[in-house]
Amino acid sequence: MSEYEAYSGWEFDKFDDGSLKIVGEVQLRKYGKFLEDYAAQLKGIEDALDDSIGDAWDFTLDPIKLQYCPYEQTSLLELIKTDNKVFNKVITVFASLCCEMGVLKHEAETKYYHSLMFYGEGEPKTGLQEGDAQVMMGHFMSFMQELSCFVARCHEVVKNVIHQLSSLFNNAKGAPRVIDISHVHFTSVFEHLGQLLSVLITMDEIVSNQHTLKEHWTLYKRMLKSVHHNPARFNVDPAKLRPFEKLLMKLQGQLLDGMIMQTCVEQLFDEHQMYVTKNAYFAEEFAYNIRVLFAQIEPKIGDPSEMDHRLQYVGICGLYVLHFQIFRVIDKKVFKQLWDVYKKIPTITLTGNIMWSPNQFLLRSLSPHISKILDKRSQGNVANFTQTYLQNKVQTVIREVQQYYVQVCSWMIRMESGIGAANSVVDDLTSKCSLFIQGLLWAHNISHLVKTVMNIHAYANKPLTKTAVLALCRLIELLKSIEATFHRRTMVIAESITHIVQHLQFMAMSAVNTAKKRIISDKKYSDKRLDVLSALVLVENAISGPPTKERILIAKLAMAIGSQMKAFREDELANFRNILMKMEVMSDLRGKLKKACDCSFVYWHRVIFPTYVADRYEHAVDAHRLHYMFAALADCVTPMRNSRHLESNEDLLIAFYHEIEDNFDEHLLSPLCRSVETNLRLSIHQHLQVGEMNPFKSSMKDQTHFLKMKPIRIFHRYINVKEHVTHYLDKTFYKLTTVALHDWKTYAEMRNLAAQKYGLEMTEGHLPTQTLEQGLDVLEIMRNIHIFVSKYLYNVNNQIFVERSSANKHLNTINIRHIANSIRTHGTGIMNTTVNFTYQFLRKKFFIFSQFMYDEHIKSRLIKDSRYFKEVKDENNQMYPFDRADRFNKGIRKLGLTPEGDSYLDQFRNLISQIGNAMGYIRMIRSGGLRCCSNAIRFVPDVDDIINFQELCVEENLSEETQNAASNLDNVLGNLAKNFAEGTEYFKMLVEVFSPEFRTSKNMHLRNFYMILPPLSLNFVEYSIGCKEKLNKKNKVGAAFTDDGFAMGVAYILKLLDQYQEFDSLHWFRSVRKKYKEEKDSVRRAQAEDEKLVQTGSLTIKRLETYQREFDLLYYSLSSARIFFRADKTAAEEQEEKKEKAGTSKAKAVKSK
Repeated sequence: MSEYEAYSGWEFDKFDDGSLKIVGEVQLRKYGKFLEDYAAQLKGIEDALDDSIGDAWDFTLDPIKLQYCPYEQTSLLELIKTDNKVFNKVITVFASLCCEMGVLKHEAETKYYHSLMFYGEGEPKTGLQEGDAQVMMGHFMSFMQELSCFVARCHEVVKNVIHQLSSLFNNAKGAPRVIDISHVHFTSVFEHLGQLLSVLITMDEIVSNQHTLKEHWTLYKRMLKSVHHNPARFNVDPAKLRPFEKLLMKLQGQLLDGMIMQTCVEQLFDEHQMYVTKNAYFAEEFAYNIRVLFAQIEPKIGDPSEMDHRLQYVGICGLYVLHFQIFRVIDKKVFKQLWDVYKKIPTITLTGNIMWSPNQFLLRSLSPHISKILDKRSQGNVANFTQTYLQNKVQTVIREVQQYYVQVCSWMIRMESGIGAANSVVDDLTSKCSLFIQGLLWAHNISHLVKTVMNIHAYANKPLTKTAVLALCRLIELLKSIEATFHRRTMVIAESITHIVQHLQFMAMSAVNTAKKRIISDKKYSDKRLDVLSALVLVENAISGPPTKERILIAKLAMAIGSQMKAFREDELANFRNILMKMEVMSDLRGKLKKACDCSFVYWHRVIFPTYVADRYEHAVDAHRLHYMFAALADCVTPMRNSRHLESNEDLLIAFYHEIEDNFDEHLLSPLCRSVETNLRLSIHQHLQVGEMNPFKSSMKDQTHFLKMKPIRIFHRYINVKEHVTHYLDKTFYKLTTVALHDWKTYAEMRNLAAQKYGLEMTEGHLPTQTLEQGLDVLEIMRNIHIFVSKYLYNVNNQIFVERSSANKHLNTINIRHIANSIRTHGTGIMNTTVNFTYQFLRKKFFIFSQFMYDEHIKSRLIKDSRYFKEVKDENNQMYPFDRADRFNKGIRKLGLTPEGDSYLDQFRNLISQIGNAMGYIRMIRSGGLRCCSNAIRFVPDVDDIINFQELCVEENLSEETQNAASNLDNVLGNLAKNFAEGTEYFKMLVEVFSPEFRTSKNMHLRNFYMILPPLSLNFVEYSIGCKEKLNKKNKVGAAFTDDGFAMGVAYILKLLDQYQEFDSLHWFRSVRKKYKEEKDSVRRAQAEDEKLVQTGSLTIKRLETYQREFDLLYYSLSSARIFFRADKTAAEEQEEKKEKAGTSKAKAVKSK
């Protein structure tokens, strides 16, 4: 017993019944299940936190492409290795030729097609200038030379293939026997040959449709002819010119005359003792392969299982023409079959917008040899069927779109959720393979439908209806959505493809092993048996490695020999070919998908883009679909980069980008910006009753779908719709706020609403919420004093001018601060200039004033009123009668009115108001000057005792520069003190300059001025009340709340005429108060007597109180204005005061002496 057993007291059973293993497996399964569940939970958490769908990166960015196409660095010689050397050589030759033809086809598709098709694109909107076409062709000449070499290479390869096949399939006497070729059919070689011939056919079609190229070629030749006549002028060597002209003629004959294909098939194949045309066995083999290929392809054309079969049909037509040109034999049955394909598809899209009619091609290539088997009726049927086909497609396209939409959506759902739901691994791989191929088939079917309908319409020059255009655009979106689905499932596809291919390889190997066993079981030795066995070994070796194109090609070629001697049953052979087809598709799934979903043809039909974008704007719910259309437009970039006719192909890209951007901006971005702005405005101004906004009655679009979109990629740039709208609103709101600062609050509210409703993060304008201007400049007012006094109203108490009316929502004001700012800017000297300008203005106004007073109607009426007052003043308690003034005010209207409805008295009132405004402006100038001086002089301690700095500097013996500076300082301080003191004398100056003239005997007609003041004041009060009532009305034209210029003007003129005492003797304002008091008492008595008059009486009393209040305000304003002109003293008293002051000053002077 061991130490462990002794310690534990436990002895293990020597007999193993397997229970421990079972328990261990159960625990292992539980642990595995736990890990799977835990991993699923973690994946769920990751998906919930991540904003993307699936494991793939952004489709529009695609910074890294996951390439799962197999690749190996081996040559064909290394791959084709068996013990049968002759067999190896045969397979190597044909494999090399097929690879060469594949390379040529790829080169044509990626380089030559696009360069030819895009020639002439990118032309400016204004058209080409003289000489631009020749320059363009000059850029293109190197490409033409490359194309010539390429076509020559294609011709050589075609000839080589025919020679190799003819040498192999030759049972003539004396012909070398390479291998036993009975029942051997290298269909793959003929398939590749057909593809190369389809390349030549495509080039012919592109050139025949390229009218711009031919025009420019003609212009280039003309230019060359001009150079030939005068080579020295163009600095060209004549010796080089002739060869260049020959080269051009060669290029034209080879490339531009539409004979690329015809030249190839008509070349001499019988050479070097190789008589291909007399090889009947090869002719039969050739015809047999055409029949086989057609039998394989024809059922697929127009079928849901079609991929690129219609392009293979192009190659078959090319093979048929080649067969005819070599052997001069027409198989009527095959020809009829080829001809009748038009009943499925009348035309085929070769590339881009290039349409090819197989019937016209056969007619053109085989005429006149087919005239016996083809009547005119058959030819006419083709044209009729094309029209019928077009009409049917337009009618059924909408229904087909709906069907495709449902089917593709169903496929997408299975792609997103159905992967990995099978019962076994084999079923899972089989379902995945079918699912991937089904997506590829949908892509091919949709691509064929879109290209055919669009290109036939363009080819027939018939317009598409808007409904059809939108339906086709929907198909383009479906194409890109299929590509995007494959991209989203990239990780799953990359993991699955390897397993799918391995499973397919396993099934293929099983089939080959079964065939090998059958061959080996036959003990009879023969060369053919050896060839078949070698072929099967080669197939086995080829498919046992990575499924590259070369290995699959070798397997196909080897199977042409390996399928003999009943090695495979018919069903096994069909199954094997199906497996190879799936393997070929799976190994290059990405490449085939890209070709199927390629939408570069959209470039040639970009006129539909504005219609599509406008429809997307109308149906904002599907805004995300825009990404698919822009992905389709992005496919145009790669072909455009191959253009060779411009100095830089970037020019073409930029022109295309601007075209797309302009259309997108015009039909979506700009309407969207305006719509969002309008919606914000309507929402903010709801209180203004902007109209019906019921969503059930009026169509209201939800624009938030556009704002929630991811940025749209246009080639190498991005358009962020949300940021674009935000920028537009920021710019608009900022500009409109600068124009009308009072609207700042409205735009602030709109910013907040934009953030809440649309999620737009807008920038604050940071504009002031009030005006920071300095008002009108003194110089501006001074130069336009006549306009200023008529456009502005004066307020005597606040000492401010207010604009009378304005087209804006605000009124400008001018106050002391504005005047002080102007004086500080221009200097105090401007004050005296302003007074001089005002004096000139007053002179003109007083002339009009004098004319009015001299008028006979006015003068006689005033004399009459003066006499009347002297007669009745004792009876009226020394008061001027109110009724007399009222009659004057009303009676003067009989003398006439202006077009505006103003009487002479209204005009006189305006004149006095303007004079008063001028005096108010002088007062403001004085106050502004004082403010400016006080701000400047406030640092001087004592204005009355200013120190002389120059004297102090002299006493201290300071430098001359310092003394000069001190002198300047003294002058500045002296000027400030002088201006500060003299500011009050302006009124006195303007009184003294006019009063002597006013009081002379020649102006005696002015002596009764005071008599016009009662009716004039009554007129002013009526005017003032009318202006204030307009403030409460919607139309505020003529509204005003102050006009103290009238009181100022009356006070000034009374002072000039020395009529203060005469005016006071009228006791006019006392008369007014008495009048209104009597009227109010009368109304109250009437109310007491009759209750019905209570309401009417109240309104009358209110009106009387309004008038009384206005008269009181006028009285107060007039009293204030009189203070400025020392109205307490008469002219005689002022003279006496002057004499007394003069005498006092003389006495002081004598005493001081």
